[in-house]
This record gives sequence, structure tokens and C-alpha cells, in this order.
Amino acid sequence: MEGHLSETLAKAFPELDHVVMSGQTILFGLVVDDAHLYGLVVRCQSLGLRLLEMRRLPE
Repeated sequence: MEGHLSETLAKAFPELDHVVMSGQTILFGLVVDDAHLYGLVVRCQSLGLRLLEMRRLPE
């Protein structure tokens, strides 16, 4: 199913929580620095996932 991340793939991001809303999986959590951010993007790419959107929430 497009947009839905399996539990197995969600476990590839242990530092992030996830929730399924409207058929899409939303990963969320604290990204500590630029290196961590880029590491998450590379992990998505290596798993063949398409990253649709990233947001920085107000503190």
C-alpha cells in the first residue's frame, strides 16, 4: 500500500515514533543535528522509501 510503512520498515527508524493517518505513515521525533537529519534521509533512500515531506515544528 503506497504511503503506508510496514511495521518491519518502521523498526528501521528506532529513534522515531510513527502513526498512520489517512493511509500514510508519519514518522516523528527529535532530530538532534544536521548529521542525524541527513542520516535519516539516506536511510529512507537506501530502503527505497519516498520521502514526501519534512517539517520543523515550532519549539
